[in-house]
Amino acid sequence: MTDYVASVSAHADRMLLVRAIWRRVPRVVVFGLIAFALAYILFITKVPPGSGNGSWRTTTFGSAVHDPGSFLRIVLDSISFAGALFIVASGFALIFGLMRVVNMAHGSFYLLGGYIAYEVQQSMAGQGFAIPTSQVNTWDWIAPLLVAAPCIAVVGLITQQAFLRWNQGQELRQALITIGISVIVADQIIAHFPRATSTVAQKFGGNAVSLTWPGWTDRFVNLHVAGVTYSLARLVMLGIGLAVGVGLWLWLHRTKTGIVIRAGVDDEQMTSALGVNIQKTFAIAFVVGSALAALGAVVWGSQANIASGQDGQWLLNSLVVVIVGGMGSIFGAAAGAILYAFVLNFSASYLPISSPDCCGQYSPIFTFVLIALVLAFRPRGLFGRPG
Repeated sequence: MTDYVASVSAHADRMLLVRAIWRRVPRVVVFGLIAFALAYILFITKVPPGSGNGSWRTTTFGSAVHDPGSFLRIVLDSISFAGALFIVASGFALIFGLMRVVNMAHGSFYLLGGYIAYEVQQSMAGQGFAIPTSQVNTWDWIAPLLVAAPCIAVVGLITQQAFLRWNQGQELRQALITIGISVIVADQIIAHFPRATSTVAQKFGGNAVSLTWPGWTDRFVNLHVAGVTYSLARLVMLGIGLAVGVGLWLWLHRTKTGIVIRAGVDDEQMTSALGVNIQKTFAIAFVVGSALAALGAVVWGSQANIASGQDGQWLLNSLVVVIVGGMGSIFGAAAGAILYAFVLNFSASYLPISSPDCCGQYSPIFTFVLIALVLAFRPRGLFGRPG
């Protein structure tokens, strides 16, 4: 009898050990794939041959060891894009991630802010699809921002007070209402911004318009690393993103209003019982989040362009950042923006070119792989707060 009990106990221990090992297998596989991806970029890839279709090692650029200049430029492109992405997504993180308000109109706020800023800059500095940087001074860039951000803040305030205040905590209603607002805003942009649908704008990519950076940013800075020179405008964009991140953190963690916002999200009833006007505080947070969408539109619209249809793309971008970084965390939004930007840019640059029609167009798939991996191992996101 004693031998039988010992045998059963040993069998149970072996089964527990096997289960523990199997639980670790997915992590080992994922970390192995990540290690292979890093090794592939750093050491394995090679530039396309002079002729032929190439192989699984052939990419747009050579490995980081053999082509450090291109590698550094892609890193800088990713970080600077993450700065612009964080500006837009931080507003969404503040509204959706922290306040738990499902604002599906955030992308439309971005688009409307971009078009307002474009019209203001056109009226100040000249006419045309893209004004030469030599004709744009610092005020010609700041003034459109100072007009667009308050306009979108007012639109956000009206949305919050008229449509979202009375259904706090009812996510499905909030989603449906803000989707309707998003459609209305997108249609009104087409109806009331003639330059956005002009023949000139359509010639450059289907109602796409572009803001212009100030002239002093139109130069390259020598980084004294691997012979790389880099755009000052993109470095300014990164600096603005860093400034927004620091400002938001200080506001939420070092001011009375920020502390009240976080307390109100965690326990609205207790915060109200202490005499705090929680609705006023939430309105302030919604206004700030909406204004950040406009700021992001001005920043990225100066680097790339603004076009109808981008509202859905930037809403998706913001959702990805908040999901990956975790709801309720500005630091998480920054981490999510960096990861998203790096995955998007590096997959586009380092996917194999094994034939003329393969394989860079599959890079967006890797953003969904990123979401799946984060949710599989960290369902709250990287730095998510409990609900």
